[in-house]
Amino acid sequence: MDFDPTLLRTFVAVVETGGFTRAGERLHLTQSAISHQIRRLEDQVGRALLHRTTRRLMLTEDGEDFLRHAQQILQSLEALARRFQPSPIAGSVRFGVPENFIGDRLPGLLRQFACAFPNVRMDVNVSMSMDLRQMVDNDELDLAVVIGLPERSGEQVLRRTRFVWVAADHFDIAAGRSLPFAFFPSPCVNRHIGVSALDGTGVDWHVVFTSPSQQGLLAAVAAGLGITVMVEDDVEPGMRIVDGHYGLPKLPPAEFVLLRRPGACTPAVAAFGRMIEELPDSAPSPARTLRSA
Repeated sequence: MDFDPTLLRTFVAVVETGGFTRAGERLHLTQSAISHQIRRLEDQVGRALLHRTTRRLMLTEDGEDFLRHAQQILQSLEALARRFQPSPIAGSVRFGVPENFIGDRLPGLLRQFACAFPNVRMDVNVSMSMDLRQMVDNDELDLAVVIGLPERSGEQVLRRTRFVWVAADHFDIAAGRSLPFAFFPSPCVNRHIGVSALDGTGVDWHVVFTSPSQQGLLAAVAAGLGITVMVEDDVEPGMRIVDGHYGLPKLPPAEFVLLRRPGACTPAVAAFGRMIEELPDSAPSPARTLRSA
């Protein structure tokens, strides 16, 4: 049976208001029109759904079951209409993000936004945080997620973590030898944090590997080529935190923050900003359980 949603809404309105007259007032129909629609519905079902007396209107046993299903169908139709209702919001959003903030959730986020706001064009830049901050300052981005030290007031914090020294499980080096490091190229927050910390020590060190790709850097560390600076959440299986070893100092805490270009709060930018704010934080999987050296 293909049930007409109009008849389902009439039936639900009769039950919820307690009568044909009040249901007609809710739906802006006459009492006779309501009565006609209920008869059509009962004829289609082939069973009585309402028991009518001069004083009361009651659901039959079949009517009680039908009501539950009718309400579920109408709720689903309303949700479907909201989901695919064209949005009046248009324009563009220029968004920057480091690959270690959203990772494999970025396609899902962009797909969700595109479905909700099909008239908005997205321009996405995946880059290092210091580049992204400069691009916001230069009016090249409307929104950007950046990582840095928790020292700037007024910035919206999305996630708190900490910087750590990381090496492969099998990494080892003889005492007295220069420590090898793998870094992103400058400018990079992780590199800046690491180099600044090393400059305050007597550690002999050198850069052995440089890559603009996080996957490239992870591969170098996993291969045991050198030590790097990461946020704690990025440490993968086969790696270990080496804070306090090889003369390495403890590194500072870190924050992912959402930057907004001043004057960029168009409806499209505001909508995407809210979606970023509501993005659930991904907990590290059991495979990422950290163990210190």
